[in-house]
Amino acid sequence: MPSASLDIRPLSGALGAEIGGVDLSAPLDEAMVAAIRRAWLDHLVIFFRGQDLPPDRLIAVARRFGRPVEYPFVAGLDGYPEVTPVVKLEHERVNFGGIWHSDTAYLDEPPMGTFLIAREVPPVGGDTLFANMYLAYETLSEGMRRMIDPLVAVNSSRKADASKTREDRMRGGSAGAGSNRDFEALHPVVRTHPETGRRALYVNVGHTSRFKDMTEEESEPLLRFLFAHQTRPEFTCRFRWEPGSLALWDNRCAQHNPVNDYHGYRRVMHRVTLAGDRPR
Repeated sequence: MPSASLDIRPLSGALGAEIGGVDLSAPLDEAMVAAIRRAWLDHLVIFFRGQDLPPDRLIAVARRFGRPVEYPFVAGLDGYPEVTPVVKLEHERVNFGGIWHSDTAYLDEPPMGTFLIAREVPPVGGDTLFANMYLAYETLSEGMRRMIDPLVAVNSSRKADASKTREDRMRGGSAGAGSNRDFEALHPVVRTHPETGRRALYVNVGHTSRFKDMTEEESEPLLRFLFAHQTRPEFTCRFRWEPGSLALWDNRCAQHNPVNDYHGYRRVMHRVTLAGDRPR
């Protein structure tokens, strides 16, 4: 099926598109998978509504696009270790992953992409923001691009602003196999997407602590500028969830931030991450 036959509706000028008329619970032929993947590469994050995907079917769909892997800090569902529950309960004040980030950038081979499906959502709030890291890089001045192109960033799972968003899940007895470990990885500040060939800014406030061969104090002024720049409103889109809504985003060129504006209500999502390669 050619991509033109998909009902693709862009969400903003920067990134994001809803795809209508596709039932992901039904068998997908190769042409449909290729068309969806093309839309994903073009729009960085794509959304489907009204999907009936229990955990086994969610994993089956994810396998058409990559290899599902387990999240290191929170255990998956019983019988489905690759399906991570992303939960905020009524009494909790901190939401899971509630900061701008690209998933698990502290791993040597961060995920290629992430599927997230909504199971329970608050009556209002709990939207997710996404940002385009191609635009974040391409809109920098020539001099700034020349300066950051050779830099390498240190990414750590210990960074406090991100680690505190995992604490409730780990205290609740759902810690994963790597919950007692610290992870650290060195990645280029500017990475080249292996499928599109475009360059993207690859630092994030959730995980990037400093530049290689520099102290945190020396790195902080430039990182502070890059963190603010990469989430400018004109680089972003916003998605409002409904039960059965599903997102697939590209961790290699997009960041996301779940908005924590629904205290007193439950929000339950299921996530599957797809194995990636070492950023270059």
